[in-house]
Order: sequence, then structure tokens, then C-alpha cells
Amino acid sequence: MRAVLCATLVACSFGLGQSTGPDITPRVREKKSADPVDPKRPDIRIDTTLVLIPVAVLDPLRKFVTDLDKENFQLFEDKVAQPILSFSAEDAPLSICIVFDTSGSMGEKLRMSRRAVAQFMKVANPQDEFCLVTFNNRPELVEPFTTLTEQVQNHLTFVGSKGSTALLDGVYMAMNQMRKARNPRKALLIISDGGDNASRYTETEVKNAVVESDTQVYAFGIFESLNSRARTPEEFSGPDMLNRLAHLTGGRSFGIGNLAELPDAAEKVAIELRNQYVLGYSPSNKTRDGKYRRVEVKMNHVKGLPKLTPVYRTGYYAPLQ
Repeated sequence: MRAVLCATLVACSFGLGQSTGPDITPRVREKKSADPVDPKRPDIRIDTTLVLIPVAVLDPLRKFVTDLDKENFQLFEDKVAQPILSFSAEDAPLSICIVFDTSGSMGEKLRMSRRAVAQFMKVANPQDEFCLVTFNNRPELVEPFTTLTEQVQNHLTFVGSKGSTALLDGVYMAMNQMRKARNPRKALLIISDGGDNASRYTETEVKNAVVESDTQVYAFGIFESLNSRARTPEEFSGPDMLNRLAHLTGGRSFGIGNLAELPDAAEKVAIELRNQYVLGYSPSNKTRDGKYRRVEVKMNHVKGLPKLTPVYRTGYYAPLQ
């Protein structure tokens, strides 16, 4: 059964497709894209009727709850109940892209940011794969997907801080790399100290790309106090932008005021990714209209446990053809 489930995960890629089209990145673009991410483009979906939803379950103390069964969950699509056809609580391998800010404002924050990445990787599954995208004025793919965590950390050892903050372009480049991911479970780890002030891509384009790729976003915003230095309007909007990206994908956003807390926060995210359930269902709505379907997960009462809170992605795009 485990082998069949793994094969199903790989085939379905959480119910969404990976494009085999050209890998267009902001680094080679001379002007803003005239071809925004279109949620109805057929080349970024696959023909499938199975949707997989990763879910983390927290108790009132924000601790992870394990050892739950399929019967403890309810699934809804556009408010219509859906039978749960597959259920997994295994520590399945992940494909993770790290989007790392090297803009001029990072400065002394780089050392602790490197430590956060190292701490995150300590909890990695040996079959996990990582890629690294850095960004300042422009994004750069520093390391394609690899299972050798030391290669990613070695690259980070030599990065310096300079330039502006093209955060959205960095996320978009990471989404292009996710098309090459080998594992069906995918996550993005963003480490940045401010909002965007140099990108060619818009937030809407990036949000569509993230949803299409079925990638959970975990963002660490290193936000200085208001009196520490002059802050631009983009930096003021940074926390909200990261929050929106994370919430949309079932991930989380962390505002880091004390740099010393960053490595521990990264470790907590790594543990969260290792403690997720995966619920699979075949939508009762078979219409292939390319529209966004909203997903809701509810918890049945578990005897002996307090009220539990599920954390999950809020929807997906239906196949178009």
C-alpha cells in the first residue's frame, strides 16, 4: 500500500501540474513580462482527478499533534463534503527551494540567516532535495536541486550583501525551479529583511505561480524596529506581502524582531514539515473549467484532546481540459 501511495503522490504532484516549458527567469529578462501568470493556462496543469492536501494539526499550545487517523478529518471543496480516499502520515521526502536575501540592508544579518538555513537542514530527510536562489538587484540560481546540503551551505558562506531587494523576482525564479522538483511535496523557504523594491514581476503574478506549483511557502521576515533606521514604503509592506503568500499556500510567515530567534524558528518549520498529514480526494465537481476551488479541512473531536486546529492550503486550480 505504501508503494502504491508513493506512486500516486509522484503522479499527481498534489493534484497540480508541472510545466515542461522553457525556464524563463528574471535574470535574462530585459523588461517586465507581458505574459503574466494566467490561472487558465493549460500547460501548467495535468489531467488528474486526485487532489492531495498536506495538513499540519496544532493544539492550543501550538504543538504538533501526531498519531491521528483518517476518521479525525473532514474535507470540503467549495463547501461540499468530499470522501477522503487516501491518507498518509509518513515523513515523505520534500523538494525545498531556499530564497535568500543578499541585498545591501542584510549586512550583519547574513551570519544568523546562514545559521537558520543550517539549522533547517539538520532536520532534513536524507531524501530531501534543496535548491538555492539568492536575490538583490536581480535573482540568481546559485545551486539547482541537490541532495547534498553541504553544497548549499558552502555557497551561502561566500555571499555578501549589496544592492536592492528583488524579492518577488526571486520567488518567481524559485517557482520555475519547482517544475524540476522530483518530490511531490514542495516547500519554499524565504529569508528576507524587507519588502520588494526592484522586481519586474508583480505580487499577483507571483501568487498565481505559487498556487499553480502547489508549493507551501514559509517566510522569515527580519523586520527591524521602526526607530532603528529609515524604512521605505516597500519595507513597511513587506510583512503583509509575506503573510499573504504563506497563508495562500498553507504555509506560515514569521516576523523576526530578534535575530537570535531566527535559527530556532527555522528548525520549528523543518519539524512542522516533517509532521504533516496528506489527505487525498477525488472532487465531486468534475467540471474542467480551470477555476479556483476552495478547500476546507475540519477536525472531528478527538477524545481526550482539546480543540485542534488544522493548517493547510486553501485551494487549487481545477484542470482546464
